[in-house]
Amino acid sequence: MSKVPFTSQHVWTFFRTGGLDQVLLTTAEDLLALGELDQKLWVALSCPVKGTDLDEQTLALIDTDADGQIHVREVVEAVNWAAAHLKRPADLLTPGAALPLEAINDQTPDGKVLLSSARHILSSLGKTDAVSITVEDVSDTAKILAAKAPNGDGVVTLRAATDAATQDLIKDIVATTGGVPDGGGGTGVNAAKIEAFFTEVEAYIRWAQAAGEKNLPELGDATAAACRALQAVRTKVDDYFARCRLAAFDGRAISALNRQETEYLTFAARDLSISGAEVAGFPLAKIDATGRLPLVEGVNPAWRDALQILQATVVVPLFGPGKDSLNFAEWTALAAKFAPYESWLGTGKVSPIEKIGVARAREWLNSPARAALAQLVAQDLTLAPEYKAISSVARLARYHRDLRTLLHNFVNFADFYSRDRFAVFQAGILFLDSRSCELCIRVADAGAHAALATMSKAYITYVDCRRRGGETMKIAACFTQGDSDYLFVGRNGLFYDRKGRDWDATITKIIDNPISIRQAFWSPYKKFLRMIEEQVAKRAAAADSEANNRLQAAAVAMASQPAGAAPAAGAPPTPPPPPKKFDVGTIAALGVGLGALATAFGLIFAKFVELPSWQIPFVILGLMLAISLPSMVIAWLKLRQRTIGPLLEATGWAINGRVKVNIPFGTALTDQAVLPANARRTIADPYEDRAATRRRNLIIILILVAIAWLVVVRVRGQWPFHRVVTTTTTTTVAPAAK
Repeated sequence: MSKVPFTSQHVWTFFRTGGLDQVLLTTAEDLLALGELDQKLWVALSCPVKGTDLDEQTLALIDTDADGQIHVREVVEAVNWAAAHLKRPADLLTPGAALPLEAINDQTPDGKVLLSSARHILSSLGKTDAVSITVEDVSDTAKILAAKAPNGDGVVTLRAATDAATQDLIKDIVATTGGVPDGGGGTGVNAAKIEAFFTEVEAYIRWAQAAGEKNLPELGDATAAACRALQAVRTKVDDYFARCRLAAFDGRAISALNRQETEYLTFAARDLSISGAEVAGFPLAKIDATGRLPLVEGVNPAWRDALQILQATVVVPLFGPGKDSLNFAEWTALAAKFAPYESWLGTGKVSPIEKIGVARAREWLNSPARAALAQLVAQDLTLAPEYKAISSVARLARYHRDLRTLLHNFVNFADFYSRDRFAVFQAGILFLDSRSCELCIRVADAGAHAALATMSKAYITYVDCRRRGGETMKIAACFTQGDSDYLFVGRNGLFYDRKGRDWDATITKIIDNPISIRQAFWSPYKKFLRMIEEQVAKRAAAADSEANNRLQAAAVAMASQPAGAAPAAGAPPTPPPPPKKFDVGTIAALGVGLGALATAFGLIFAKFVELPSWQIPFVILGLMLAISLPSMVIAWLKLRQRTIGPLLEATGWAINGRVKVNIPFGTALTDQAVLPANARRTIADPYEDRAATRRRNLIIILILVAIAWLVVVRVRGQWPFHRVVTTTTTTTVAPAAK
């Protein structure tokens, strides 16, 4: 790659959204110059073929190297190809469900063929008068090609052959050397398969001629079949005669050589198969000292067929009719007869043509069906340009419909920042905790995704979605407005995908980050209240446990005393539990601490009431800021860094720009529940806790009265205890002055 920097004569226009500068694509010139745009200015550098809302078939066409990723080069190539086949390349920026036929550029040879093919497709679908073609019209190219034969792919099927001989030849080629899938459906043969078949035929005929010299005189051309029958049972026959020789050596071994009865019991209770491994592993016949192998009666049922073939093809032709058994000497003689043939056979390879035999192979070698089949293949190939044009029509229809969406989710993220459409990576909307979250991304593995997604500085909930029928999906949903007080693992919600289908949703994992400044402001107070609640709960639990222990001890003591029995004479009464003693030093320390706190609060309050009235609200606000400001600063810093880049990177994207989610944009991505503007509301609650309401109202009234009293007294210029404090101070200080 050259080190020369990107240069472009085209004048680009950029727009700024969410703090990110993005190129604007509005004209044909913008599209044609896309290859000149510096890749550092592209928002994304690659995206996966799968996992987005874009049609995977369209993305697969763009993915020319079939690596599962769409790269910058492939996007530029797709735009250039589509622009070259349209009269107005700017039509790519105003997509539609249908591609108008008049929009196809018929000023080039390729364009003329493409337009003719589009009309042919519409005609085959019964839409002769149609002026546009849709993706659905060309989505099933196989059906279009199935309506005509040949179809231009160079594959001839039985459907294309008109005479029986050619059809039989096609069948034999597919059966021996294999077939090729046809573009119109089914399996056929092409020129390569035909050539391979006849090459094998010629080789097999030469081999058969040489084999004739090696054949056994008694068997002739049946030698090959007889040899295969002998080889099929050789290992098992050798095993049988070896066992018989051992039985002849020592009769005590016969029982063991025939297998024990317990071995039959291990599988006798199961459903048996005659060819099962358990039966096939037993000897060919009953072992005895005579050493004679029966071929028909009394043989292992798993080997009956193989022994019958041996008898018919080898034993009877060589030993004569009626021969139904073999001894060891006869078996050895048979093996010796076939040894030269087997030795020669081992020097060659098994031919697939053996399936049809020598006679049929010789028949095909001189048959006119060979030339007829070759002519059908040549005729089919003459339609290759039209076949290619059909694929090009499908490609152009898809590019016309989908390229604009890809460009606005790859070159720039205009769709993501717009409010009227979703980006291709947004899976749908999650409704949970009185909020709707639009930033939902489909993920495969929550654990692997979270490892990188945590760098986004967003509050992320991983949600398992389920539909009736067992269909499942995992999403990562970002909450960008509100608070996290009631978001926890196990909480349920409802998810709607891009098709409007609803899924049951459950939170399974959370990455905790600030959601809003408002949440950060109240966070210290909520934590303080939670701490108080936890301490109160702990103390109450401890007191309850101690009370239960005392009751249990008293119950045990009462149960251990016999019913109606008086206490033993002279036995001292059970003393009550000693009162809990407090350490004097601890009490003194607590008193000192409380006194210090009281003094501190008294001084603070004295200084506070001396302030002018107009300063009091600012002091209260300053105290609140002093408590909340650190949390708010931390939240603000993290919210400034919030970006969706790591969220997409974890799913296979390569995000080039810093796609930020600032506070205003985050507020747009997550909606909170708000009553409609014209809604009516009844505040009467039949289940209201009126006692609690009265206590709350009383406290509020007391606070307001206290504030009003302080303000009135402060306005009059003198606090009731101001003089006392001053006099006391003077009396105390005067002796020191003397």
